[in-house]
Amino acid sequence: MPSCYHSSVKIRFAIGLVLLVVGSALPQPAPFQLDALDPSVEQWMRENLDDRVLQALQATDQERVRKLFDELMQDFQKDDVYDLAALKQTATALLPLLLQYEETRPYAEWLQTRLDYLDAATELRRRMQPPPKPGIPAPPLPRPSMQLQRSVWAQQMDKRPLPPRAQALVPRLKPIFTAGGAPAQLVWLAEVESSFNPRARSPAGAAGMFQLTSPTAKRLGLSTWLPDERLSPEKSARAAAKYLRYLQGHYGDWRLALAAYNAGESHVDGLLKKYKTRNFDAIANHLPAETQMYVPKCEATLKKREGLTLDDLKLPKV
Repeated sequence: MPSCYHSSVKIRFAIGLVLLVVGSALPQPAPFQLDALDPSVEQWMRENLDDRVLQALQATDQERVRKLFDELMQDFQKDDVYDLAALKQTATALLPLLLQYEETRPYAEWLQTRLDYLDAATELRRRMQPPPKPGIPAPPLPRPSMQLQRSVWAQQMDKRPLPPRAQALVPRLKPIFTAGGAPAQLVWLAEVESSFNPRARSPAGAAGMFQLTSPTAKRLGLSTWLPDERLSPEKSARAAAKYLRYLQGHYGDWRLALAAYNAGESHVDGLLKKYKTRNFDAIANHLPAETQMYVPKCEATLKKREGLTLDDLKLPKV
């Protein structure tokens, strides 16, 4: 999520006091940087509400939804994955509410895909929690290793059914990825991002099957306003492939490329420099919680759908 946006543009899609699209509203980020939550987002949302959209929710529901998404976005940006476990019950309870209204449904579809993270956080906490000892406070949980996270995500994906739209979309989009210089198998990134739902929209303005933010989409040649080409499966796939190919060339490593796709290049570059490494696992626990889990989720999805690891991926000859 970009850290800054153009202040001159006001996005009309909103939900309650937090589900406003802010992808174009603050100053431009560094080139190709994705998805970083800015602390002024909450205030901006409060000042730029569309009353017609607010009417979709009752006042009490607005407050509950705002609170959930505020906590979710903040916890995604922290580096403690366990914090996400506490949000599972609230998110599950509010999802049917968001699905009821046309105005809020794109955000519900984004949230539905991310319930996985709350499930994974709950399972990681369960596995790392030591047996309780009477009269002794539980010690802080150690950070889960990437090996454990990969195991949990493999378990999560083991019995996952194929997303409804995948059967029709994957054959159409694989040639687009190949033409864009990215491995065709990475089309399954759309399952991780949106369950192949082109309507999905995040509270911070990412949209479409590949969850591109407005500044990033524009740099990749997409229009984001009348029409919003991020909602086109083919056009968003072309942009995502282009961006992934660029990131792989920059890092020479698919795990780092995927981490940068989710957290932004500057965040990943800064950690690699700080810890003097070129290895994803060495910086994983210092990345935002969402990114820590995003990369192994991508790995598990690729293994489930294609029988491949990230190390097996080959760049196409174009």
